[in-house]
Amino acid sequence: MAIENDLAPPGRPALRERMNSVLRHDVPASIVVFLVALPLSLGIAVASGAPVEAGLIAAVVGGIVAGLLGGSVLQVSGPAAGLTVVVAESINQFGWRNTCFIVVAAGVLQILFGLSRVARAALAVAPVVVHAMLAGIGLTIALQQVHVLLGGASQSSAWRNITQLPEQVVHLHVWDAAIGLVVVAIMIGWRRVPKRLAAVPGPLVAVVIATVLSLVLPTDVERIVLNGSLFDAIALPQIPDGGWAAVALMVLTIALIASVESLLSAVAIDKMHDGKRTDFDRELIGQGSANVLSGLAGGLPVTGVIVRSATNVAAGARSRASAIMHGVWLLLFSVVLASLVEQIPLAALAGLLIVIGIQLVKLAHIKLAKRTGDLLIYVSTILGVVFLNLLEGVLIGLALAFALLLWRVVRIHVHAQQVPGSEQWVVRIDGSCTFLALPKLTGELGKVPAGADVTVEMTVDFLDHAAFEALEEWVRQQENGGGSVHFVEIGSARMADATAGPPARGMGRAIWDDILGPWRHEEAPEDRVTAGVAAYHRSHAHVVRPHLDELRDRQDPDSFFLTCADSRIVPNVITNSGPGDLFTVRNVGNLVPVAGDPSVEAALLFALAELDVRSVVVCGHSSCGAMKALHSGAEAGPEIDAWLAHAAPSLERFRRGHPVALAARAAGFGEVDQLSMVNVAVQLETLRAHPAVLERGAVVTGLFFDIASARVVEVTVDGIAQIDERGQRRVLEPV
Repeated sequence: MAIENDLAPPGRPALRERMNSVLRHDVPASIVVFLVALPLSLGIAVASGAPVEAGLIAAVVGGIVAGLLGGSVLQVSGPAAGLTVVVAESINQFGWRNTCFIVVAAGVLQILFGLSRVARAALAVAPVVVHAMLAGIGLTIALQQVHVLLGGASQSSAWRNITQLPEQVVHLHVWDAAIGLVVVAIMIGWRRVPKRLAAVPGPLVAVVIATVLSLVLPTDVERIVLNGSLFDAIALPQIPDGGWAAVALMVLTIALIASVESLLSAVAIDKMHDGKRTDFDRELIGQGSANVLSGLAGGLPVTGVIVRSATNVAAGARSRASAIMHGVWLLLFSVVLASLVEQIPLAALAGLLIVIGIQLVKLAHIKLAKRTGDLLIYVSTILGVVFLNLLEGVLIGLALAFALLLWRVVRIHVHAQQVPGSEQWVVRIDGSCTFLALPKLTGELGKVPAGADVTVEMTVDFLDHAAFEALEEWVRQQENGGGSVHFVEIGSARMADATAGPPARGMGRAIWDDILGPWRHEEAPEDRVTAGVAAYHRSHAHVVRPHLDELRDRQDPDSFFLTCADSRIVPNVITNSGPGDLFTVRNVGNLVPVAGDPSVEAALLFALAELDVRSVVVCGHSSCGAMKALHSGAEAGPEIDAWLAHAAPSLERFRRGHPVALAARAAGFGEVDQLSMVNVAVQLETLRAHPAVLERGAVVTGLFFDIASARVVEVTVDGIAQIDERGQRRVLEPV
């Protein structure tokens, strides 16, 4: 497979350009990643209870195989802290050689996941469970390695690691503890060193300094032991001779955790660069292939590792060549300089792993879980992972997450109250109205006296038949008692649809389907207005009623809004305003006649003098029929031609090359739309020179509504500007 510059612009670059990119960007990045991966791979192997060589084998295979075959451009794979607890449990239960077989089987399962194209399903795990799982693993690693840092050995369980800690402190080995604490101090303080010095990986610096100290000082510390060269450690796995149910469960556990961790890491890395996005199915195939080869060679399981991958991106990598070469450097080091590895104290790696483990517990994740109401899930998952085992902890977290999701989805807010100073009642129903809500629903409905007049406001997105029947029965009882029930249905689930078919969540119902349903469907033209009024009374009248009640005796608009009579322009929608906000005048072409037509003049004077409006807006639009007729010069009839004569100055300015037309042309607008914008600019000049506008000091603004994109552009007398969702303006310069 050719190594490509995956972050290069579209098109196939020349071989020389690709090689230059690899040499300039990927080679330096691969060296940085290699320096980070080396101590981490050794430490993870030690923490897992596996041979030290197994960590190096996994790092080499992960870098080369997953880097070559995976679907993520810049992700770097190798042994990961997230699988340390599982691998340690597997080794303890089945032995090392059988664990290698489990790794191979997990890799095959990952390949099947990728081939079946279910990779994205692995991302459906609740993030809070994943965060808590990693935090639990981190705490477990820290509890294990603190004993090693103090010169002892980790215990068989987290509880024993905690209970035996006081005794371990009493019998600590001073030099082991000192060396381990040096590593911890360097790892923590490395973030504060100058930027140039920080380019050197902190883990490497910490382990090197600790190793040098252990050789210089008169110490007697336990060090890493290699059983021969890396090639001597390569051995075929052993097939288990029984207990296949437990083996299958371990295979599934490793495959799922490795897959989820790799995919989540890939998602995070995609957010860090602007190049090619991850092919998740291919990524699983690449990770599975790496695990098959790693297990066959006697290595640890492989996953995408966020620490190495983030380092790779930060170091400037451009292609998958960086991950592949980092594996090559690890291989060369393991073969040529293996004797250096044997000088590393175990306490140094313990200090490294303690920091890494604690860093898996992220304060940001705890705060997020608290804000989103998921703290119980987070804490329960951590406790399960630490004090039971990883699989049971994750299952507890998933069960709680599902229970919380079910409760959130099906819960409903029902509140019945009497309108103050009136005999009327209002019942508000908000949420998913299902049979699970019947106790609360019937309880609140029971508060309403028999025979009362009731308005039921339903903001419901799901209504099943059981809830519908309960409401229908209650309505019947109210009406039999002489009362009345009026339904106001705001939500997408409607009473009228409840018996038409199986209940369905009404997601994605367009607002216009609610407001303009009679106009867009089968009603006859003569019935559309009547049907529309009924829909308005049913769905929206009660929403605007309180606001309109305040305006019953007066209007207080903020702006005089002049726009075209075109039916596609809805001023209150494109300005996000409500009843009483705009004093709107419409005519063909949104024109301000200088003389000869009093309609605009009368409305403008009334708005400025009587309504005290301080803002005047002119709004044109795309595909304007008036501007098309003006631009073409075709006769449209005496009356229309006479009216369009008021736009003659706009046409003349357009033909002379108005700056607004030039800016609109540069933005890709056609000639008719350019003329529409010039027309708005000319009307702005007319209005700004109007005596009443000058006297009142009103602000005059121009807008242009592009129908195809549903976006509004600001028009000035000499240019146009785009307005984004945050209200920021970007002026488009004429060219």
